[in-house]
Amino acid sequence: MTWEDFDGGPLLVGIMPKQHPEVLRAAATLAARLCTPLVCAYVDEASYLVEWDPARSAHRLSRHPDANDDMLALTRELEAQVQAAVGMLPSDGAPLQWSFRTLTGDPARALGQLAAEMDAPLIIVGTSERGFAHRLSEALNGSVGAWLSHHQSRPVLVVPYRMPAHVDRP
Repeated sequence: MTWEDFDGGPLLVGIMPKQHPEVLRAAATLAARLCTPLVCAYVDEASYLVEWDPARSAHRLSRHPDANDDMLALTRELEAQVQAAVGMLPSDGAPLQWSFRTLTGDPARALGQLAAEMDAPLIIVGTSERGFAHRLSEALNGSVGAWLSHHQSRPVLVVPYRMPAHVDRP
C-alpha cells in the first residue's frame, strides 16, 4: 500500500487500560494530520460471546453477563483517555472525529477482523510494557503487532514505549 492508495478511511488503534500514552497520542496525531476519523478498540480477552448472530452486530448484553458492570466502568475510563489524547491536539484544524469499540476474544485476531470490516488503511498498536510479567505474557500469548503484521495485508504501525530501557516505570 502506498500513500496514494490511502482513501481517507478511519485509522484503527488498539488501546488497553494503563497503556502508555504514546500509542493514543501517535494515533490521534496521525489521524488529525490525515484528516481521517480514528476508531479506538479495546479487546476484552476475559469476556466471551454467549450469543452471536452474523446478520447483526453483537449486542453488549450478548457478552458474559458478569462482565457488563465492570465493562461499563472500564469503557468510561478508556473513553476518557481517548478524549484526553484528542484534547491535546492542536486546535488549528477541524476537531478529530473518533469512536470507541469494545471487542472480545484474542486481541490480534479481533483487531484484524475489525480492520477488515471497516476497511481501515492502517492498524496502530503499542509495544508491550517492559518487565518479566509482560515478557512472559507475550511469550505465552504472542505479540499483537507481530501477529497482525504476519497474518493480514494492512500496514501495522507499532508505537514504541519511549521510556529508556534503564529507567523503571513508577
